[in-house]
Amino acid sequence: MNTNEQEVIDNQTNTATELGNPWQVMLFNDEVHSFDEVILQIQKATGYALERAVELTIRVHQKGKALVYVGSREKCEKVSAILQQIQLIVQIEKT
Repeated sequence: MNTNEQEVIDNQTNTATELGNPWQVMLFNDEVHSFDEVILQIQKATGYALERAVELTIRVHQKGKALVYVGSREKCEKVSAILQQIQLIVQIEKT
């Protein structure tokens, strides 16, 4: 992850925490799902544009995991449930 990517994640996390959203969804790599499956599921779960979903999928593949969503616990649980519909490995964490 380059410095700019880390700054974006840090800024997202800081902003979410300031807004009272201290939860995040981590997505972990597996060798079961295709890139297309993961991209589509990220889009369904988060509403992200194709470009953002592709970036996150690549990051998960290269780094083994990626922060895919920051928000309230309730919203993180919804995102997580949608990702898990195809048995993706996720974890909800308090920031």
